[in-house]
Amino acid sequence: MVDVLARPAAPERLNGRSTTLLVSGFLAVVIGAVIALVPAPYAIYAPGPVTNVLGVVGSKRLISISGAPTYPAKGTLDMTTVSVYGGPGRTLRLPQVLQAWLSRSQAGLPQDQVFPPGETATQVSTQNAAEMSDSQQSATAAGLRETGLVVPETVTIAEVSRTAPAAGVLRAGDVITGVNGLTVVDSSAVRAAVSALKPGAPVTVTVRRDGRGVQERTTTTKQDGRTILGVGLAPTFRFPVDVTFATRDVGGPSAGMMFALGIYDLLTPGELTGGVQVAGTGTIDAAGVVGPIGGIAQKLVGARSAGARWFLAPAANCGEVVGNVPDGLRVVRTASLHESRVAAQATAAGRGAALPTCR
Repeated sequence: MVDVLARPAAPERLNGRSTTLLVSGFLAVVIGAVIALVPAPYAIYAPGPVTNVLGVVGSKRLISISGAPTYPAKGTLDMTTVSVYGGPGRTLRLPQVLQAWLSRSQAGLPQDQVFPPGETATQVSTQNAAEMSDSQQSATAAGLRETGLVVPETVTIAEVSRTAPAAGVLRAGDVITGVNGLTVVDSSAVRAAVSALKPGAPVTVTVRRDGRGVQERTTTTKQDGRTILGVGLAPTFRFPVDVTFATRDVGGPSAGMMFALGIYDLLTPGELTGGVQVAGTGTIDAAGVVGPIGGIAQKLVGARSAGARWFLAPAANCGEVVGNVPDGLRVVRTASLHESRVAAQATAAGRGAALPTCR
């Protein structure tokens, strides 16, 4: 019998298709790794924390009032926020932005639509803090005035646009006391007097400068279809009561309306919301005008996740509200603090279904 030695089998050679698949897979891994490291000049909006302005932050009430009787407020007036990822000093990667685009609760936006070009992280933080402080002052004035209290106001010019006709005529630090012979006592009266004129119309502005009254003649100009003087106003107030806020890690002006509602609720008898959980957002000025904000879609999601069934939204944001309202949340549009207050009272009385919404 002859022994036969078995030879080891020769390794199989990869055919062309297998080689192509291996190379393609390798390239896909490399490309994926590269993409994961590519910085993306975008910012992401996501639902942020929701806080009851009638509640407590840490060991302090979010809104504290002294110098006038206050009333227990056990209802819920939720201020909504947006968490922003990316921006100066916080570079995002492309996969993060792609995930935000695919999410129903997030939004990926070009960075320069969210932050002014060239600003540093410190400048952004400082600006947000300043806007929050200004919004609290305006909210205090609006909330107190809604209760019927008188809040004296001084209207000071903060800056004059270099391209406005008023440049070289009106000065930063001037206190405006009259427009075309009419006495003005607050910033809303100044704006109303100017907006009643046509762009390019002559106007006489009475100011207090260096302790004496001065009349200056200039002309109006136009911006975004509105008649303006071309000056920035910095109103200051003499509040009849002391109002303080204990906010933490929140910036920007968008909580102004909810702050003002909270002040009104604390200073008036009864429950403004009747125990109903009401959320909302919106800037506010001292006259109680509610203005638009950013990230409304994310705030709607955050409010509903926190349990709110009613949401007060600026009328100017209605275009972004439609199509983004979570199930179980009813949006009420509002253009003023008074409308917001009436809406909150209507929900408390069970009449919320008749309130105007965004369409």
